Amino acid sequence: MTRGFGFKLIAVDAGARRGEIATPRGVIRTPAFMPVGTAASVKALYPGQVREAGADIILANTYHLMLRPGAERIARLGGLHAFMRWPGPILTDSGGFQIMSLAGLRKVTEEGVAFQSHVDGARHMLTPERAIEIQCLLGSDIQMQLDECIAFPASPDEARRAMELSLRWAERCRRAFAEKGSPGQALFGIVQGGVHPELRRRSAEALAAMELPGYAVGGLAVGEGQAAMLGTLERTLTFLPAGKPRYLMGVGTPADLIEAVARGIDMFDCVMPTRSGRHGQAFTWSGRVNLRNARHAEDPRPLDERSACPAAREYSRAYLHHLVKAGEHLGAMLLSWANVWFYQELMAAMRAAVAEGRFAGFSAEHRERLAGAETNRE
Repeated sequence: MTRGFGFKLIAVDAGARRGEIATPRGVIRTPAFMPVGTAASVKALYPGQVREAGADIILANTYHLMLRPGAERIARLGGLHAFMRWPGPILTDSGGFQIMSLAGLRKVTEEGVAFQSHVDGARHMLTPERAIEIQCLLGSDIQMQLDECIAFPASPDEARRAMELSLRWAERCRRAFAEKGSPGQALFGIVQGGVHPELRRRSAEALAAMELPGYAVGGLAVGEGQAAMLGTLERTLTFLPAGKPRYLMGVGTPADLIEAVARGIDMFDCVMPTRSGRHGQAFTWSGRVNLRNARHAEDPRPLDERSACPAAREYSRAYLHHLVKAGEHLGAMLLSWANVWFYQELMAAMRAAVAEGRFAGFSAEHRERLAGAETNRE
């Protein structure tokens, strides 16, 4: 089912893991952060800039692409890689998280999710089988099962219902992928269960029994707070195979990434680097910088002297402040580029720290500095 796909664990240090995921389109160095290209575009960046920043893999979204321009159209045009000119691996989210946010526009049943498009109001039915069919039409290298991601807080009964439904959908996705998947592609399961340890255990054990190529932890970073997220993550990972990639969905801040890597997570995705860039916020090795603040209006320093990114090294904070305040598109482009690059530098630094047996020291040095809002320390 997954010829050409594999995971090699290279080093473990203080709970953190350094590894490699092999795919026919290239190796993914882990821990890895996947820039989000929801609608076949990492917002405000050229594909070459994303690759130059150090990204091995990007994420695209089944829900958005099935609505516009349509999976069948993308397939006729040569598949998602050719369509968006990204030659490396692509992971596609099944759309469960986006459908959760539709609230009154969707209805969840055993068959799947009936929903009304936010684009044109048309009605659609997304079943586990259709979710896999769409991802196969797109040609994504790593495909996610359809799951039901519920909002926080949720009662134990509601979390159990959604978790059990997601398990049944996982099995249907597994069967559909066995029929439609191509050599080298992989299907990942998604652990659900809210913040309830017993539900997480049951979900993880049932998915592990399916012997899938990789596993994601979903349903976190939805409002439960970092302490609850990390506690749930620790209890969940205990029941997932050590020899398979572990993906924490939708996370997060640089401090979140460090904490999750320390607990054994291999893969991440989040819109934060590009969304923050569009709103005038940058991530640097000194912490967050809000370029809207007047303190930057006459600051000739570069955004981040430690960064190798041209956007962070070659433009003054005063100029970036001007672009943001003036609403110039270039401001969003430069800050998004700098942020995506910083996230990749952070992952590379963590990979090196694990390989060299100094991750605990790295974590202690950077955890607090990279957390929180802009300060005067820089």
